[in-house]
Amino acid sequence: MQVVAFNGSARKNGNTAMMIGYLFEELEKENIGTEMVQLAGEHPHGCIACYQCFKRKDGRCIVDHDCINACIEKMQAADAIVIASPTYFADISTETKALIDRAGMTSRANGDMFKRKLGAAIVTQRRGGAIHAFDSINHFFTIGQMIIVGSSYWNMGFGREKGEVAEDKEGIATMHELARNMAWLLGRIHR
Repeated sequence: MQVVAFNGSARKNGNTAMMIGYLFEELEKENIGTEMVQLAGEHPHGCIACYQCFKRKDGRCIVDHDCINACIEKMQAADAIVIASPTYFADISTETKALIDRAGMTSRANGDMFKRKLGAAIVTQRRGGAIHAFDSINHFFTIGQMIIVGSSYWNMGFGREKGEVAEDKEGIATMHELARNMAWLLGRIHR
């Protein structure tokens, strides 16, 4: 079993990556494979609304000069997809939005190719606005007919400066519970 997480932060190894790390700690205890893809520095382009994915139906976006097709391949290969983003003006980062728009359109053009995979959103925030960002990611999962895994609270961590989420005990506990729920569900699906 494999879980792939996409860190949509413009900062590599910042608070959003740390939250993914807390999730992975628990998943790895259950012998579940994990991989984090960091979009920082990749500069993914948004969807250009060309609809070539519907014509070609090859599981790829026609825009091929960035990392998105590699991300789509990783999503196809994984059993569970985690999308994580910092909160920017009460929504997700542009990197996260580009991933969602292009992977989502490509999936829909190819028979909802992520259908029935597990999905989980993680957001980080300084103070507020994270519920909208959390919802934005979950809309990707629901329209793609994916199964959203929940936790004991909304999957978010609080912290502005790099490393501050390490002080958010409830956020860390939420990641651990999310991982246990994800492991349990993956175990049931793959019996």
